[in-house]
Amino acid sequence: MKTTAEITKEYIDTHPSIKDCIRNNLINYSKLAEKIASEKHIEKKTSKDAIIVASRRYYEQLKPDKAHEDSVMDILHRSELEIKNKIVVAIIKKTVPQKLLLNIEEIIKKEQNIFYSIEGSTAITLITTQKHKNQIESLLEENIIKVSEDLAMITIKSPQELEETHGVTAYLYSLFGEHGINISETMSCWTNTIFIINEMDISNAIKFLKF
Repeated sequence: MKTTAEITKEYIDTHPSIKDCIRNNLINYSKLAEKIASEKHIEKKTSKDAIIVASRRYYEQLKPDKAHEDSVMDILHRSELEIKNKIVVAIIKKTVPQKLLLNIEEIIKKEQNIFYSIEGSTAITLITTQKHKNQIESLLEENIIKVSEDLAMITIKSPQELEETHGVTAYLYSLFGEHGINISETMSCWTNTIFIINEMDISNAIKFLKF
């Protein structure tokens, strides 16, 4: 049987907005205790008091380290933002003949255009520009699972210290989530962090990515 402290921590961990408020010390612990007690059917007053204590203790674990926050923001202040529109993402069956993929890669790179290939356990993702959509569909035909267009690529080029500073990428992910922007695809290459989003979200993303 779980303790009140374990129930409290589990509840907070599964509610990101509440967790963020606790992290930033913006929570009414009494109201939170009432909410958790109600949803978890906890009736004893002593247990509700225990929820408050557990929540406050969890804050001590979550509260931001000012020095680390400064390090994260310093990395982002020194990062460069690059945006490209008219991006296409094609999801390909993993059984696709390798020679077809190599052929497409050669065609696209010969024109010095964007080409990324990400191999997963069940499919392969190809990322390129709109102008190559027809070529991909023509060459791969029945190997295509899905093609998404009207996308944009945001590349954040950070200084080398990114390798030694934890939490930078997590912070970036949280910004997209907080502003209601879905990340279609994401990847990284050394100090470059790349996000694929819908083109219509570009203006909103630019606003919160101005560090």
